[in-house]
Amino acid sequence: MSQEESQAEASVAERIGLKEPSSRRLRHWRRWLALIIVGLALLGVLFIAPSREDGPLFKTAEARRGDLRVEVTATGKLQPVTQVDVGTEVSGTILSVEVGFNDRVAQGQVMAKLDPDKSRAEERQSAAALALAEAQVDEAQATVSETGRKLGRTRDLIKKRLASPEELDTAEAAAERAVAALAVARAKVDQAQAKLDSDRRTLEKTVIRSPIDGIVLNRVVEPGQTVAASLQTPVLFTLAENLTQMELKVDVDEADVGQVEEGQTAVFTVDAYPSRTFPATITQVRFAPETVNGVVTFGALLAVDNADLSLRPGMTATADILVREESDVLLVPNAALRFMPPRQEGAKARPNLLSMLLPRRSRGTRQPSESTEKKPAGAVVWVLRDGVPASVDIETGFTDGARTQVVSGELEAGTEVLVGVEQGGRTP
Repeated sequence: MSQEESQAEASVAERIGLKEPSSRRLRHWRRWLALIIVGLALLGVLFIAPSREDGPLFKTAEARRGDLRVEVTATGKLQPVTQVDVGTEVSGTILSVEVGFNDRVAQGQVMAKLDPDKSRAEERQSAAALALAEAQVDEAQATVSETGRKLGRTRDLIKKRLASPEELDTAEAAAERAVAALAVARAKVDQAQAKLDSDRRTLEKTVIRSPIDGIVLNRVVEPGQTVAASLQTPVLFTLAENLTQMELKVDVDEADVGQVEEGQTAVFTVDAYPSRTFPATITQVRFAPETVNGVVTFGALLAVDNADLSLRPGMTATADILVREESDVLLVPNAALRFMPPRQEGAKARPNLLSMLLPRRSRGTRQPSESTEKKPAGAVVWVLRDGVPASVDIETGFTDGARTQVVSGELEAGTEVLVGVEQGGRTP
């Protein structure tokens, strides 16, 4: 073949695509090389990556030795040890008010006065009735003397046969009536005296005095106000005897009252001082229940020292009562006592290329140990043994709400116990 024919064939082949320029061939080779590298990388991942089985990833916590403080929380209100409501037994108009809020008063000090005009008039009337009754006694005494002398003369005449028996009977009856009238007059004196004493007492009650040494917490009366004490004694003042010593009355839940005893210590907080705690001591746990909205509680009184007067009556307080304190005991989280491992059914291994080419004996689905079929009696915690949850029986003691004391069982300090399951976790 001549050179001209060879050039013509090459030109034709190039036109119909049977022969590409060298630059195009290089680009094609580069593309194929990139695809081959990616394919080898994917095969390497499939061969090297181990097979994994679907299963939960457990959360664990360590069982540790430590100190345990068991506390009972209760809420209540502060109140004075001695609080007295001062009222009036007399109706009338308030003439003056002598004390105000936060004033210190002494026993017997005048706090308010009522208009005494009506009471004073009744007292004078009773005094006059007493004077009249005493005059009637004198009159009756004179009558007794007169009838007595007449009876004596009649008896002398009878002895001399100068008077008839009928006259003697009349004289004796008159003398007896005079004695009876004297007794009636004396009784009226006692009655009038009692009425006078009552009216004088009523007059004294128009001046309202403090029954104790204390502080005025509340005053609900003003001069010119009319008070009526006919049906119920109106309260005019509220006094606290001593605010340096106060009481905290808290409501203890019926589930906790069995742990609360007299003499136990406590600390409490109030909203006015959120960063400050106050000490207290239980002085009384009452037997009488209190039911509010179906919830049964029992009242407990705590003695509070308020020397700086920072606490005030009526404040709401939250108290933490220390009912038990244990040192160096084995503790587990309460979440471990509530935990129950989930059952895994129908879980299958995720296949890879190596497992398909080289099949291995199936390990089956990982399940908790046989103890998961039936929950043992008593308290139970769960631990991992060979990657499988296994139960451990324990005997529990006291709890502080977050941790529980382990009294006995095959659980040692440092053991990781199961407390939960990670959401969407897997285990190899």
